[in-house]
Amino acid sequence: MVSLTATVTGKRQTQRPAGRSIGRPGLAWALPATIFFALFAVVPLVLVAVLSFTTWSGLGSPEYAGFDTWARVFQDPVMIKSLWLSVLLTVLGVVVQTPLSILLGVWAAGPQRNRAVLSAIFFVPLLLSATAVSVLWRALLDPNFGVPSQARWLFGDGNLFGTQTAAIGVLVFVSTWQFTPFHALIYQGATRAIPQVLYQAAQIDGAGTVRQFFHITLPQLRNSIITSMILMIVGGLTTFDTVLILTQGGPGTDTTISAYYMYDKAFKGFDFGAGAAVALMLVVVATVISLVVVRVSGYDKMAGTKEGL
Repeated sequence: MVSLTATVTGKRQTQRPAGRSIGRPGLAWALPATIFFALFAVVPLVLVAVLSFTTWSGLGSPEYAGFDTWARVFQDPVMIKSLWLSVLLTVLGVVVQTPLSILLGVWAAGPQRNRAVLSAIFFVPLLLSATAVSVLWRALLDPNFGVPSQARWLFGDGNLFGTQTAAIGVLVFVSTWQFTPFHALIYQGATRAIPQVLYQAAQIDGAGTVRQFFHITLPQLRNSIITSMILMIVGGLTTFDTVLILTQGGPGTDTTISAYYMYDKAFKGFDFGAGAAVALMLVVVATVISLVVVRVSGYDKMAGTKEGL
């Protein structure tokens, strides 16, 4: 009979019965998630891919058009412009949100007085939907009744949606206001996981707060920064509701990003084949960029300390 207990270094430790191997869970554990992902992600994506090779107005049956739909989409100058605008807004979002969220997250992880209360206030935008946030800022920035109309010495004529530069600035500002708390939450958790012994050793060596931040905190946050950037890139390329409510692609087509262009073609122009082509293109572009970031950064070679079950 196999003994279930053994004494090692003076302590009693429980042993598993002989013949039972410790391994990963069986495939049955992954079956529910696999089915859910297939039904609500893979199947719709396949249907969108098929629809992108057709012409369909929403009535009747789709008619196969081959690559004519794709050619028609990429021959549209508005489409090419929307790609550059999507990339621009994504880059601006990453550049602005990353340092702000790192600083806010690192600060929120510290022992400062009233930190919990202030952190809760900073994270309020995270609780609101993108639609609610967009409606709120649309009202606040209204050129006739909002803040700009009362401070023309600062905003000029008050119409922040009348020029491309100002409209893009508004989109970047609103996205930063809403999503910086989310990324700060990531950095807050990652900062709290950094071993305190590193900071204690740095203090003994005479390193101040700034040196500790650049030589300990930032290197330890490397994988969190990559994760946050990937989320920003995917979110920036696929954002839609903020543009729909704040600028509606205007003035003219100066803020018509690819996601809004997809909506305009499919639900305003009733060209669902073209809309599906743009949607599929966005999925491919976001996936490729994310994979490139992972490979270039070495994130895919990150070794964890625990595997879990």
